[in-house]
Amino acid sequence: MKKKIPTVPAIFPMPVILIATYNEDGTVDVMNAAWGVAYDYKQIQLNISAEHQTFINIKRTGAFTVTVADANHIAEADYLGLVSAKKVKDKFAKTGLKSHKSDLVDAPILDDFAICMECTDAPFQGEYGVLGDIVRLSVDEEYLDNKGKVDVAKLKIIAYDPFNHGYYVVGEKVGQAFSDGRKFMK
Repeated sequence: MKKKIPTVPAIFPMPVILIATYNEDGTVDVMNAAWGVAYDYKQIQLNISAEHQTFINIKRTGAFTVTVADANHIAEADYLGLVSAKKVKDKFAKTGLKSHKSDLVDAPILDDFAICMECTDAPFQGEYGVLGDIVRLSVDEEYLDNKGKVDVAKLKIIAYDPFNHGYYVVGEKVGQAFSDGRKFMK
């Protein structure tokens, strides 16, 4: 029998994403967010409110990058979600992480993480959110398999547990999408 529990505005697992922008003074701003989803094949939707410095930066520059956090950088990723750029000047520098400027969009690429989506701000109809056009997706070569595809197990990406506020490593493959269910199509 199912037991009723308090409502949580989330589904597990939720990716731990790092949204990177430039502050007005040129320093790097990174926000840890769990509320980001693929909108379609070339867009990502971030559910962040207009009060966040990251939101303000995106609207000013028209650009941002999205990186998926990994198990090797849990403390840094968590810190970037605990501290507001409005209260701590240059909070990114305190983590010791490195970045470089994208040559395609006006946003930083986080060097310490394997995968990066470079995005431009797109019109969005909603109160809480940013819609981004993904203009480039890149991954460090060491995280590719012998067929040139991303090896998710190597990434050691982390997911956020909204029920207990934990982080979990994602990576064990348990099935094959668009294939395992075919047995019911006979």
